[in-house]
Amino acid sequence: MQTILLYLLVMAVVVAAVFAVVWFVFGRGEQLPPLDRGTTLTRLPRAGITGDDVRALTFAQTVRGYSPSEVDWAMEKLARELDELRGVVGYLRARDAGE
Repeated sequence: MQTILLYLLVMAVVVAAVFAVVWFVFGRGEQLPPLDRGTTLTRLPRAGITGDDVRALTFAQTVRGYSPSEVDWAMEKLARELDELRGVVGYLRARDAGE
């Protein structure tokens, strides 16, 4: 009977020690505070968007999918970049045709 009690006591000490080490190494499991309204973690460069930038996009998830405001923002940014690039391509083609 003493062997079982000693075994349980040693197990409790080992579990407490492992718990303490994990608690000090990884913290108490506190979550970060929520982002302010209108703030997003979605990022794109101001200009010169590459395919890798678009592939690396991440959006905050909501109950029904992604946050619509973040998706709308990213789509508008990509649309402006495409319009600008199409304008440059059109200008260069017209300039080459005129030469």
